[in-house]
Amino acid sequence: MPQCLINWEKYISYPEHQIIDYSMNDRKTLGIWSAIERKCHVLLQQRNSKATLLRIHAMMLRNAIENNVSLLTKLISSFSVSDPVAGITHARRMFDRSRQKDETFLCNTMIKSHMGVAQFAESILLYRDLLRHTSFEPDNYTFSSLSKCCGARLVLLEGLEIHNHVLKCGLASNLFVSTSLVDMYGKFGEMAFARKLFDEMPQRSPVSWTALIGGYLKCGCMGIAEGRFDAMPEKDIGAFNMMIDAYLKKGDILSAQRLFEAMPERDVISWTSMIDGYCSNGNVSEARVLFDAMPERNLFSWNAMIGGYCRNKQPQEALKLFHELQMGTTLEPDGVTVVSVLPAIADLGALDLGNWVHQYVKRKKLDRSSNVCTALVDMYAKCGEIAKAREFFDEVKVKDSSSWNALINGLAVNGSAKEALEVFEKMKSKGYEPNEITMLGVLSACNHGGLVEEGKKWFLEMEKYGLTPQIEHYGCLVDLLGRSGCLEEAENLIETMPYEVNGIILSSFLFACGYAKDVTRAEKVKKKAIEMEPWNDGIYIMLRNMYATDKRWSDVEDIKGRMRREGAKKEVGCSTIEVNGMVCEFVAGDKIHAQCEEIHLLLEHLLLYMRGLETPYSNDIGLAEF
Repeated sequence: MPQCLINWEKYISYPEHQIIDYSMNDRKTLGIWSAIERKCHVLLQQRNSKATLLRIHAMMLRNAIENNVSLLTKLISSFSVSDPVAGITHARRMFDRSRQKDETFLCNTMIKSHMGVAQFAESILLYRDLLRHTSFEPDNYTFSSLSKCCGARLVLLEGLEIHNHVLKCGLASNLFVSTSLVDMYGKFGEMAFARKLFDEMPQRSPVSWTALIGGYLKCGCMGIAEGRFDAMPEKDIGAFNMMIDAYLKKGDILSAQRLFEAMPERDVISWTSMIDGYCSNGNVSEARVLFDAMPERNLFSWNAMIGGYCRNKQPQEALKLFHELQMGTTLEPDGVTVVSVLPAIADLGALDLGNWVHQYVKRKKLDRSSNVCTALVDMYAKCGEIAKAREFFDEVKVKDSSSWNALINGLAVNGSAKEALEVFEKMKSKGYEPNEITMLGVLSACNHGGLVEEGKKWFLEMEKYGLTPQIEHYGCLVDLLGRSGCLEEAENLIETMPYEVNGIILSSFLFACGYAKDVTRAEKVKKKAIEMEPWNDGIYIMLRNMYATDKRWSDVEDIKGRMRREGAKKEVGCSTIEVNGMVCEFVAGDKIHAQCEEIHLLLEHLLLYMRGLETPYSNDIGLAEF
């Protein structure tokens, strides 16, 4: 599913009006607050940067109002949101120096702030410290946060400890607390505990049912989850979305569609889930119908559709939609958008647009994400700008294995085999562990460079890194051996590999036989290759040419006949060119291009010019337009 598309946490968290509930009491006392306290209160209601929050904190310290619990709580909450690293550190320092550390509202805010930046262990440790060293009394909001932290950490003993405290505090019958505990046990996979808690609840909300269903789905109990969903007295959007998501992950698009159509109301998550599901199923046209029918779209919806076009090899449509996002909405592309659209840019070689995206990434500081950096390196490499790819790679401050893999593969496909192997050695010297993708890039480099001995060496050394060669690695080595004329060795590798041979490997070996004019070996695999890829026109053309070279005309006619019967047609050649940020595609033999007549007229003039029969500038055609 698209990144951050579905977040079930929001359906099982305690109400977000907690802060309002507490601070309302303080607002009633605003009349007895000083003017500076009221000023700080107004400022903290706004969305502030970290620098602004530091100035507000300084104002509170200068005026000795830092012990106002309502202001301090809001300030801590704001700091944790403003900066997940430095902000939460400053917030915790303020909390530790506060004199009101036994105030339940303040403690809950600090616990939740740690949870908000994924510091789940810190939340648990803080809770234990507060119990040990202060008179802090936890309430239902405390346990709702703590159970979410335990579920996120998947530490069962901590969860049992929190459940025990809930029982001691007499909060087991609280709807929010019991629901969060059901969700926690579901994440642990302890469905017996979750179901017992659920059955003992004096009252249940749709969120409680959704938490239980989510637990069963996580454990792979689809049948039980369906039964619980059908038994729900009131189904809310969250439950529908959860079941739709589960069906889509199973690849059951029909059940997901049936449920989607049965929904009394839908939100943006419902629509976006179905769009992504159709794209994953290869039905991009149906996904686009839903996308166009959406009453409201957010950035996740756009990302799902753009990414869907890229995954289904429709880069032109992906770029059109990307332009539409920029020109027709107020939404700003994020890191996911960039990672979705860069493969389309790479496929079409739209370097000008790629450069614009790179500048946008820098301007919006999206280059802190390793996924974005990897996608940029990959884009430059596939556009043939390997120098730019390497320059950008060198600028990346925090690299990971995927960044190194992108550069190694980029150098490989651009024919720089030795440089790719040098980068691989440097990667290892820097302490990065190679993975399966790394080794595929290394074998690809050896393949492009014709480095047979190097390729065999690295293939055998995969076990040294704890890696098991996959069928893709075998395919790469077969291709390397075949291209180098080592047909017997390639044939032996195919016969001894621990995988069922696929069409890609067979066609690769068949082409190698064609280059070597080894008709005997080619005929051994011909039948199976055609059975696996009857639509692959390259197989027929290679066999036809090989038989023609050997003057086996009856076999040539037989191949032509099989090609017609299987409906295999030679793939039409096409080329693309980028002009003023727009990518134009030209297909061989195209008669329906909007400027077909002008293009052919221009080509005729250019042909005459190349023959020296005409000047380069003709009055008969507006060459400047081209």
